[in-house]
Amino acid sequence: MSETPLVGIVMGSQSDMAVMEACAAQLAEFGVPHEVVVASAHRQPEKVRAWASSAVERGLRVIIAAAGKSAHLGGVIAAHTPLPVITVPMKTSDLGGIDSLLSMVQMPTGVPVACVAIDGARNAAILATQILGTGMPEYRERIAAYKAALAEG
Repeated sequence: MSETPLVGIVMGSQSDMAVMEACAAQLAEFGVPHEVVVASAHRQPEKVRAWASSAVERGLRVIIAAAGKSAHLGGVIAAHTPLPVITVPMKTSDLGGIDSLLSMVQMPTGVPVACVAIDGARNAAILATQILGTGMPEYRERIAAYKAALAEG
């Protein structure tokens, strides 16, 4: 996208891209400029730290972090930025995503993250746009129109 990204999408593995494409598509539908990066909290901790620590300076306002299994990515990101972090637990082959979900919702006091449903990529994008809408009327209007269209069925 040519505009400065407002939302950062980060995922722990390239294999998460199949689910997270829906997140990027929903943001694009709302006209929200975004960036996408793959960085594992466990395998690339320095890359994650540098990306999260520079998010504000790069113009991001919300971060969406997707990970599976021992899903620490969202918490690690939240530890390195003052921005709101929305987590997306990925469905896993061994525990169906419950492992990811529990890793995300059990953040310690002082390091909160919001958490959507397992594989809830679109909801993460909708929530991120709603957060943007608190200070940017154009996104609030797009969410209002989206919800009106949902209500019409």
